Amino acid sequence: MNYTGKTALITGASSGIGAAFAHTLAQRGMNLILVARSESKLQALSTELNHKYKIRTDAIAADLSYENMGLHVYEQTQKRQLHVDMLINNAGFSTNGNFETIPPDKDHQQVMLNVVSVVDLTHAFIPAMLERGEGTIINIGSTTSFYPLAYQAVYGATKAFILSFSEALWAEYRERGIKVLALCPGATDTAFFNTMGRDINFKKHSPQDVVRIGLSALEQNRHYVIPGFRNTLESNILPRLLPRVAMAKLVSSISPKAFKSLA
Repeated sequence: MNYTGKTALITGASSGIGAAFAHTLAQRGMNLILVARSESKLQALSTELNHKYKIRTDAIAADLSYENMGLHVYEQTQKRQLHVDMLINNAGFSTNGNFETIPPDKDHQQVMLNVVSVVDLTHAFIPAMLERGEGTIINIGSTTSFYPLAYQAVYGATKAFILSFSEALWAEYRERGIKVLALCPGATDTAFFNTMGRDINFKKHSPQDVVRIGLSALEQNRHYVIPGFRNTLESNILPRLLPRVAMAKLVSSISPKAFKSLA
């Protein structure tokens, strides 16, 4: 792929996998549109990447868990006369616990961020990609895209949506110049668990490894990728071998033991 001189829009760009994408793509010569809630973090990252790699960087502060914020981001790009060659829908979060104990507004925001903003931004930017005859969309799924996830029921469902949505778009647009990839990492060393309030008990991948594996899969025209052998075993092999009811029961028995409190 030719990255130099193209422009990538990254949501959730201020930290974690989003920031890793920003550094990696800037190193490859891409201009960046960085989107996240924290304007101060975005501006700091934007300045750093601009000075280090001599690329154009634009920062758009937006909370995509609220209604019509995807449209707001699109309007900001149009106002600044920016076009998007690569859309990376990375922003997302998870709640954790028994479903009835989770505040409904938090789950509503989770669906807005993890699902609605992805659909809205894809609708906004794909027409211009089709007009140019090329473009790239990377949607961040999860290992939980492949099975029901007790105690993170809404999160797992949103990531199942991301996988299905991405694979469908890949099939629609693979012969029309647009690459679509669902990048489905397992536990990654980011602030994700701090936001959730619980940490995982086993080893995490680095955001840089996740990005490297994702871009490699994209360049091979794959429609999804799961970084790591263990993650692939748990997410792509076990669900094929076990009945869905058995997989749901297995995950529900393991999930509470996989986390520890951050308190």
